[in-house]
Amino acid sequence: MSNQEVVVLSVGGVRYVTRASTLQQFPESRLARMLNHDDGEFKLVNGEFFVDRDGALFSYIMDFLRTLQVSLPTDFSDYQRLRREAEFYGLHPLADLLSQEHLLKPRLEILEVRFSLQEMQAFFRIFGSCSTTVEALAEQITVFTGQQSGQSWSSPFPSQKTLVPVPLERPSHHDVVFQCGTEYSAGDQFVARYVSIKPDNRKLINGTNVLGLLFHTLLKDGFRLLSARTVASEEKVECYSFERMKSPSGLTVTVNQTPGSSGVAQARRGQMQKGK
Repeated sequence: MSNQEVVVLSVGGVRYVTRASTLQQFPESRLARMLNHDDGEFKLVNGEFFVDRDGALFSYIMDFLRTLQVSLPTDFSDYQRLRREAEFYGLHPLADLLSQEHLLKPRLEILEVRFSLQEMQAFFRIFGSCSTTVEALAEQITVFTGQQSGQSWSSPFPSQKTLVPVPLERPSHHDVVFQCGTEYSAGDQFVARYVSIKPDNRKLINGTNVLGLLFHTLLKDGFRLLSARTVASEEKVECYSFERMKSPSGLTVTVNQTPGSSGVAQARRGQMQKGK
């Protein structure tokens, strides 16, 4: 059978259409042998290969054959059943990846925002249980500073003078610190700090506005607000806790070209970090 030929499978009554080359990703699998009519478990009926197995779980088998990656929904729980299906089809690399269930399950992620408002300045510190999330958020936040004449807390727009971006403080891989607002310098001069949070292009100086934009950014990124409390009333330090279910890393196998394999290959185990 040509590896470009279209193949139709009926798995437990659910119909799938794919190319022969997809089913031949792993030559030793039963799906590859099926194409040569070497496996009596698969019956050819009216031009379709029929197999009496779980049709719904087979969608994950097909996704793996097409992408060589295990990507499961956050609410997925049938790891043992899917592994059993993978073993039935002779897809041992997939069964091996599914045995690492702890790497495939979503993890609870906690984020804490501390906000302090002191006269014309606002101070922010963000703690996160996942360092990659904190790093990604730090890349979205830019602080601009510059000398401003007659600038005040309530002024919504920076002056025409050039503002210089300054790096955020990173006390550790799990937190980030920055501030905004104005502080008196000399004469009629103020040192002003503006905050911009991508993809929003505005430069905000008012701490309450920055807090609102930060909340909007986190909620849009899948977090939900758990609680709000005052940590130190004298210093006006407020603490906001967020959580979300973080998608796991996608586990993948790498396929190598080997002599005599006709473009199909052997598999080895690897890991690939997905988006967020």
